Amino acid sequence: MDSESLLTAWPHSEHSRFVDVRPHRWHVQEMGKGDTVLLLHGASGSTHSWRDVMSNLAQDHHVVAIDLPGHGLTRLGSRHRSSLPLMAQDVQSLIDHEGWDVKAILAHSAGAALGLRILQASNTEIPLVAVNPALTPFKGLAGVLFPMAARVVALSPVMAKMIKRRMAGPGQVVSLMETTGSKISPEGLNLYAKLFRSEAHLDGTLLMMAQWKLDGLVADLPKITVPCTFLVGENDKAVSPASVRKSAETMPNAEVLCFEGYGHLLHEEVPGLVADQLRAALRK
Repeated sequence: MDSESLLTAWPHSEHSRFVDVRPHRWHVQEMGKGDTVLLLHGASGSTHSWRDVMSNLAQDHHVVAIDLPGHGLTRLGSRHRSSLPLMAQDVQSLIDHEGWDVKAILAHSAGAALGLRILQASNTEIPLVAVNPALTPFKGLAGVLFPMAARVVALSPVMAKMIKRRMAGPGQVVSLMETTGSKISPEGLNLYAKLFRSEAHLDGTLLMMAQWKLDGLVADLPKITVPCTFLVGENDKAVSPASVRKSAETMPNAEVLCFEGYGHLLHEEVPGLVADQLRAALRK
C-alpha cells in the first residue's frame, strides 16, 4: 500500500501535514488549542494508535502526534539514523523547526525511551507519561539473536521481502495482537492490517529494531530527573510489567500505575484513562 492510499484511510487525516526537516519528510498531525503535548508511538506503530487519545486531549490541549522515521507516513531520509540517539536528535530538530513549546510528552513502548532521551538532552522538568515503556534490552540469548536477526533482515532484500510478505498475511495482525495481551476494536485491527501492507513502514520498523540499543539509557536512568508516570497494563505480554517497575525503582522521580485486565496497547483499549493520566501529570 502506498503512502497516498494509506493517508486517505487514516484517522484524523484532515489534520495531517508533511514537514521536510532533514533528513526526513515527517508526517505530523495537530489538533486542539492549549498547552502542547507531544505523542510518540512505539516501534511498528504510527499516529493511528493515538486516534482516540488525540480526540480526547484536543478538547483542552494542543496535541501533536508524529510518525517516527520510516514509520507510517514519515518518509525515511537516511537508513542510518534509526538508532535511539540519532532519532532523538532528529525529533528535536523537528520540534525546533516547528517551534513547538512542548509541555508534556506522552509515549508508548519504545517511544518512552525516545521521550526520555529528548527530555534528558533538553535539561527540563517537562513530564513524561509512558504507556508500557520499553526501557530495557531483551535478556539472555534473545538479546543477542533478536537484534542480529533484525540487522540481517534489514540488510538483505530477499529476507526483508519474505518478512514483509508474511506480515501482510490476512491472519498475521490477529496473531500479532495476541502477543500484546490487548483486545482492540475491529477498526484498530483493520488499521494495523493496512499499516503492515506498507513496505516502507515494515522497512522502517526493521531498521529501527536493527539499530535500537538501550544499554546507555539503562545506565543513565538513575540520573534522569524528569517527572515520569508509567502506565502499565498488567496483561502486557510484550513488555514485562516487572521490568517497568524495576526501571522505575532506579529513577529518582518515577511512579508506576498498574491497571488490571489491559495489555501492551493500553492507550487503545482505554484512551480516556490515558488522557486523564496525562492531565494529572500536567497538574502536578
